[in-house]
Amino acid sequence: MKSIVYVCLGLALVASVSAQTAGQPTGQAGKVAVIYFQGAIVGTKDGQKAAGELEAKATPKRKELELKQNDLNALQDQLTKGQNTLSDAAKNELYKNIELKKKALQRDFEDTKEDIDQEQQKLLQQLAQKMTAVIERYSRDHGYSLVVDVSSPQSPVLYASPTVDITKDIIELYDQSSSAMTNPAPAKPAGLAAPKPATPAKPPATKPPGSN
Repeated sequence: MKSIVYVCLGLALVASVSAQTAGQPTGQAGKVAVIYFQGAIVGTKDGQKAAGELEAKATPKRKELELKQNDLNALQDQLTKGQNTLSDAAKNELYKNIELKKKALQRDFEDTKEDIDQEQQKLLQQLAQKMTAVIERYSRDHGYSLVVDVSSPQSPVLYASPTVDITKDIIELYDQSSSAMTNPAPAKPAGLAAPKPATPAKPPATKPPGSN
């Protein structure tokens, strides 16, 4: 995940949570918490699933680039070993082929990196939106006025007590919320009253023996 993306998301997160609590009376001292936003996203089940999906997409591309790199290395090896045995024409042909493959490999590498970065940012933005909503709800419920992202080494926070780190709580709350949305409780059918027990039939009246 790109550090610059997390810095931006962290600043947006602080502003968002602060805005939610800006209307509190000044007499009420709000609490402050810190969160490792990057670690929180990666620690959720959705984050782990997204990382797995991204890795599955990147693996074939990585293997393809490795094969092309091996092919290029073989040509360079051939040129090095043939310095004293190959003709000038053969060496020039090898050199041109190597340069063409170098440029093609560089383009493929840049295109692959751009594709993976775009996919990564897309997944990150989706998770960050859900995570921010969870943090806002948690902050309101627990009386926090400010939540600061300390994921980045450039964070201005020099020290924070472990007691104000809400990362673990946010991961648990996120997973609970996500699970509840994925597996909602089955709704009871409306308007159907429970069936009444059947009234036992009365036995027919019998006359005492000897009566007409």
